Amino acid sequence: MAGTRPRSKVKQNQLLTLLPNAVRNRILSDCEEIYLETREVLYEANKPMSGAYFPLDGVVSLISPMENGDQFEVATTGNEGMLGLPLFLGVDQTPLKSFSQVPGSCLRIPTPLFRKHVGREPQFSGVLSRFAEALMIQISQSTACNRAHSMDQRCCRWLLMTHDRVNRDEFQLTQEFLAQMLGVRRATVSEVASKLQDDKLIRYSRGVITVLSRRGLELRTCSCYWVIRNEYNRLLNHANRNGARPGRTP
Repeated sequence: MAGTRPRSKVKQNQLLTLLPNAVRNRILSDCEEIYLETREVLYEANKPMSGAYFPLDGVVSLISPMENGDQFEVATTGNEGMLGLPLFLGVDQTPLKSFSQVPGSCLRIPTPLFRKHVGREPQFSGVLSRFAEALMIQISQSTACNRAHSMDQRCCRWLLMTHDRVNRDEFQLTQEFLAQMLGVRRATVSEVASKLQDDKLIRYSRGVITVLSRRGLELRTCSCYWVIRNEYNRLLNHANRNGARPGRTP
């Protein structure tokens, strides 16, 4: 169960910082900060969504459940985005499941209040529209990446995207979980992680990964990481140029 913690003065959600101070403060007044543990579920597949979430320093996965019980990751979201786009698009449930992949804090706003702000704040809606496009690019590019690139490249892409979002070099992640996210056997992940560790790009111990050489991971990954990252930057910077001016976090 999510636990309530005092709101941080330093952690931020990048979507919310794009908003003018007055708009952002009105939205924040209806948010509560909660802490998500590993594998804590935000949404169940085909069940009503009770609220929207804006991660601060954790990572959340969007998962497609299969009939045989397998689960495959279709996208991840951190402090560059939000969870709850179906609510923004006018529906209240999705066939995807969402749960916390890397533990961390996030802001939660109940569905009625989220929709109230979407209806009243056009700048908020504009930023969410840009994020929806960026997330679609991530899903599309990741799908292509899973077919076209090596496990080594895909693992580096995943580690870099996680590193971008948690704002720290060390984060919790088991090989079993990473294998599930990448849709491969645990032995395959173990082999790749060992190679990265031997090359001194990461350190892996007892379910904790430490990034030792971000530059090394960047050189090892495929172009898909840069396509996704550049598209997020382009779309969110466009939102910034079109009237949403980031302000100081209250």
